[in-house]
Amino acid sequence: MRYLSPEWMAAAGRALANDGDLRAATSELTLTIEQVVTGAPGVPDGGTVRWQVTIDHGRVALVDRPAGAADLRFSADHPTAAQIASGELAAQRAFVEGRLRVGGDLSLLTRHQRVFATIDDTLAKVRTETTFD
Repeated sequence: MRYLSPEWMAAAGRALANDGDLRAATSELTLTIEQVVTGAPGVPDGGTVRWQVTIDHGRVALVDRPAGAADLRFSADHPTAAQIASGELAAQRAFVEGRLRVGGDLSLLTRHQRVFATIDDTLAKVRTETTFD
């Protein structure tokens, strides 16, 4: 399946919702993380794709039509986002290089490192079935 396609969104959403380790890591947390990718091929509206991962005391969902404000927001162009999602580029390196922009409450990154690592581990399972073109 192609990165950011409806199939990918559905698979990522299922993985996040059904992962027991992620449920345990987020059992006492309420948090909304937004991802914005610009220049995605084959996407209307200038190729902008926006989604949120909502966390509510162990319930984790991917929402592909965000409705509310995010606590933390990551923004990147499609090539950078695809490199990060494929595991080819570390998000920290992309940030230092100015290719990944972060907004919102940046203290959440350090306070919830375990949660972000668990999200990455969960999405690694989807990564093996994803093409990044």
